Amino acid sequence: MQSLVIVAHGSHLNPDSSAPTYAHADTIRASGAFDEVRTGFWKEEPHFREVLRTVEGDEIYVVPLFVSEGYFTERVIPRELRLAGWDVDEWDSDGLSADQATLVAADIDREVHYCGPVGTHRAMTDVIVRRAESVTDDADVGEGFGLAVVGHGTERNENSAKAIAYHADRIRERDRFDEVTALYMDEDPEVDDLPEFFASDDVVLVPLFIADGYHTQEDIPEDVGLCADYTEGYDVPEPVDGARVWYAGAVGTEPLMADVILERAGDAGADLRGALADVRETTRVATGD
Repeated sequence: MQSLVIVAHGSHLNPDSSAPTYAHADTIRASGAFDEVRTGFWKEEPHFREVLRTVEGDEIYVVPLFVSEGYFTERVIPRELRLAGWDVDEWDSDGLSADQATLVAADIDREVHYCGPVGTHRAMTDVIVRRAESVTDDADVGEGFGLAVVGHGTERNENSAKAIAYHADRIRERDRFDEVTALYMDEDPEVDDLPEFFASDDVVLVPLFIADGYHTQEDIPEDVGLCADYTEGYDVPEPVDGARVWYAGAVGTEPLMADVILERAGDAGADLRGALADVRETTRVATGD
């Protein structure tokens, strides 16, 4: 019996924080790739510490719905899942290449395939591009447009910015958009100065966050100049210093994110039974393409 467990941060304060996790779990559940699909959270129920007790399968794949490698993926989740013998060196990662480690969860005495975070997977690049298509309602968006891939960033952890730069570089290599730039909230180059980095009249801004919350709904719109007060709202696109900014909101809310979760589990050895093609088609229909 093959089981998938999607683990995410969640929030005691924002009920929307867990919504993408549940939505992607439903999409994957409907694909039939797994006999069961469970979700677990740090700040909601079921908690990381409890979620494996709800799993019946003997082949368990755990996929962290996080953007970057770091404290949660390397310390908190393995500890709370009680992955016996976990050592971060198991990843042998450069901050982007964490793949999977197979360990026994002591709490249930079963093997768990613990995967790297979704945010560093190559398939996330396609989700960012799809997000740009969704917000502009244009499956061919690119020519005449700039693309800003925005992340939190922090000088305290270099891995925080690596995923953002990685995907921006991959999209730039495709030569689809006129300009592609990685910007950050807490390090240079900062998203506050977005118009300075683009010559294009139209710029799509895609935040590399899993869920819409304080940063994506309040900080970024105000910092970029989409509005003076987020409670007053803004248009999409919204003119900012001569450019039209198409604000896409958190990338993790894009339905295609379910594909990245499946890719992570598939890389760890899960039998996806043709689910990837089904999910890609389902999520394209869901966005109206």
